[in-house]
Amino acid sequence: MITVLIADDQPVVRQGFELFLAGSPDIEVLGHAHSGTHAVQQVSALRPDVVLMDIRMPNGDGLTATREILARFDGVRVIVVTTFDLDEYVFAALDIGASGFLLKDTDPEELAAAVVTVAGGGAALSPRLTPRLMSEFARRGTRAPSSTAPQHDLSAREMEVVQLLAQGLGNSEIARSLHLEQSTVKTHIGNICRKLDVNTRVHVVIWAYRNGLVSS
Repeated sequence: MITVLIADDQPVVRQGFELFLAGSPDIEVLGHAHSGTHAVQQVSALRPDVVLMDIRMPNGDGLTATREILARFDGVRVIVVTTFDLDEYVFAALDIGASGFLLKDTDPEELAAAVVTVAGGGAALSPRLTPRLMSEFARRGTRAPSSTAPQHDLSAREMEVVQLLAQGLGNSEIARSLHLEQSTVKTHIGNICRKLDVNTRVHVVIWAYRNGLVSS
């Protein structure tokens, strides 16, 4: 059973997310939090597998709470959920280790799938948002100068996977594009993360943009 904490200052949002997740037999909502500070307290008390974290909250914003949770509680993963698809705080949240980014209008099925993916060590980032998100990282000047090739041990096939990740493709789409089994794609992504010393596929794409290996 995957356990979840929902952190949002709006009761209707908390109740709505819990209703969305109620249809999944593998997910249990342990509790709610109404602020960033409360979220940290609830994580300490309940130790959920996944936190759905709003960013804009009073009494301790979601970014500060995300940073503290990831620093203090091993194994707890955070999905940032926000109304704003290009919110300033979203980029910082992903950069400090959040495992995903969803909009509040996400479909119930996508929300549940994201929780399962993140609990399993993956990243939850809607494919339709990946190019925009990574383009914004690039626009903000976070890429390293391209005059020096970045050092890495990625194979040619792994670099192909990185390129497709940067386009926002999911595992099944990458598998079709490269004529591979999905299990092989998952293995490649795991090896890429290990070689780059990053935790999620989101951070693989951030790395690629920062080093000028893909363009916006």
